[in-house]
Amino acid sequence: MTLSRRAALAAPALLLPALLRPSRAGAQGAYPSRPVRVVVPFTPAGTTDVAARIVSERLQSRLGQPFTVENRAGAGGNSGSDLVAKGEADGYLLLMQTVSSGAINYTLYGDRMPYRPDDLTEVGLVIRVPNVIFVTNSLPVRTLRELVAYAKANPGKLNIGSSGVGTSLHVTGELLKMEAGIQMSHVPFRGAGPMMAEVMSGRVEVAVDNLPSAIGHIRDGRLRALAVTTASRTPALPDCPTTAEEGYPGVEATGWFGFQAPGRTPRPIVEKLGAEIDAIVKEPATKARLADLGGMMPGLTPDGGTSPAAFTAFVRTEIAKWGDVVRRSGATVE
Repeated sequence: MTLSRRAALAAPALLLPALLRPSRAGAQGAYPSRPVRVVVPFTPAGTTDVAARIVSERLQSRLGQPFTVENRAGAGGNSGSDLVAKGEADGYLLLMQTVSSGAINYTLYGDRMPYRPDDLTEVGLVIRVPNVIFVTNSLPVRTLRELVAYAKANPGKLNIGSSGVGTSLHVTGELLKMEAGIQMSHVPFRGAGPMMAEVMSGRVEVAVDNLPSAIGHIRDGRLRALAVTTASRTPALPDCPTTAEEGYPGVEATGWFGFQAPGRTPRPIVEKLGAEIDAIVKEPATKARLADLGGMMPGLTPDGGTSPAAFTAFVRTEIAKWGDVVRRSGATVE
């Protein structure tokens, strides 16, 4: 038998595995064909968790597979984010990213940061939210100006809580101390839930949180809101003044929450998920749920929505912005 004849006879056997194996395009076209994990890098009950569950519920309904939320808190959001950054890039592992672990921490942690921006790829921004400065009801202050006066009269006696080192809440507190010239001891927690429990008990006097996770307690009177950190008041809490109205325009901060995936996730999957998230955030019912929590539309595209490319450009801008804030405020990992 000549070599060419042997090759011809062997060809069908060599081709059979390839014919039986699904093509990459076919596999992507069928996505998702099994459950998808959504990692939240903070504890339950915070804004990150709430937003992730709202959108995951809709993704599950629209795509026909479970999108299961899994809380992996630690290191200011870095632990859960690193899990995804180093995870399987097949579309079945997603991250609900935040301004802290998605922008602030790159400067705050420096060489200790376990992942870099290129280790993750942006899928879609879900909401942007104000931060809110609030106090325990037993503290005898009702405005931000009164809090500053109280802190100056009682230097070093107040604690200010956040949901973790490196969060926008931590940095907002540092900005307030810097702009107002006051001393308060930062107390980081492993999420918004434990932090708010301590403020409501009076063991921590002051705190900063994203409005969506704090607004229920504020509306019920369990916490006293002093100011939101956006340029204008939020319709979700219309009687609460801004930090600028209270005399501190430099204390401006907006939290954001969006989906990322491991950096090498196939582009067709990223684009498909991005289109689904864009559609979800524009749904009237979803918009109403997020707005009631104090959330604002992504606003990255001309129609107010989101896309993977627009979210990537936004994240790069945020990394630069918050890097400058960290350096100016002198915030450190405690």
